[in-house]
Amino acid sequence: MSILIAFLSLIIEFALGYPAWLFGAIGHPVTWFGSLISFLDRRLNRATDPDDQRRSSGVVALLIIVLVPAAVAFAVETALWQVLPAGLLITALLATSLLSQKSLAEHVEAVADALDTGGLAIGRAAVSRIVGRDPEKLDRAGVARAAIESLAENFSDGIVAPVFWIGVGGLAGGVAYKAANTADSMIGHRTPRHEAFGWAAARFDDLINLPASRLTALLIVLAAFLVKGADAKGAWRAVRRDAKKHRSPNAGWPEAAMAGALGLALAGPRSYGGVAVDDAFMGEGGRREAESTDIRRALKLYEVADFLLIGLFGIISAIVIVA
Repeated sequence: MSILIAFLSLIIEFALGYPAWLFGAIGHPVTWFGSLISFLDRRLNRATDPDDQRRSSGVVALLIIVLVPAAVAFAVETALWQVLPAGLLITALLATSLLSQKSLAEHVEAVADALDTGGLAIGRAAVSRIVGRDPEKLDRAGVARAAIESLAENFSDGIVAPVFWIGVGGLAGGVAYKAANTADSMIGHRTPRHEAFGWAAARFDDLINLPASRLTALLIVLAAFLVKGADAKGAWRAVRRDAKKHRSPNAGWPEAAMAGALGLALAGPRSYGGVAVDDAFMGEGGRREAESTDIRRALKLYEVADFLLIGLFGIISAIVIVA
């Protein structure tokens, strides 16, 4: 039934998202995971320890971060199935908190709206909510490219990957993925504090995102066949040529597909926290002068690719039920 839970959670979250009133009342699973991660970082990541010890402590922290929430989720799912007739639907409703279809589109569209109505300064403020790079260093085209890159990468990390692991392991599988992904975003950076302690979190996140990143690229390529003006062949060429050049083993796949489909050159040299990152271009040879219209074209591709994802899980669910 894990596949059916994944399918239902996609439909419910697409329609409802994560209500703001609920976030205000109880927070969000990511904030809960973040509190646990921050606690373990303070207690286990001691600057006086040698790197080998900090790396071992990071492994212990990752096990706690992944296994404790997953065990709680498994217990909740098991109890729902045994006690309540509507256990399947309630489990799917809980799983929607691990997805971000609605909020991702809203945040990226807000960047396009800001560029159109408020200019560069407002565009920088809007894009700073969804990217980690230095917004003050971005020109108008840089803001647009950053929004599109974030859309492509977060489609993989925030939607395809969690629903994939929900499909594999139910609510517990999705929770384990989201906890690990949150750990990577908080302690998986190559900084003096987290180089050793966050090593396990970063490597594990790379591993668990492998299948979703490839599936996301394929969905974007297929969506490009269906969206007027998009270049499906260009998307496929960019994936084959550029995806493995990215410094991340996963981010390059959806970014290259999006770049090729739109005829843009994404990624490339960027700045994070004042540190320059010399990354390869995705969609090499494409234009760099992106605009708000390109963000909206990317959103259309995302919308169609997301429908394809929902359809894929619907088909698989039907096959499982019939079988």
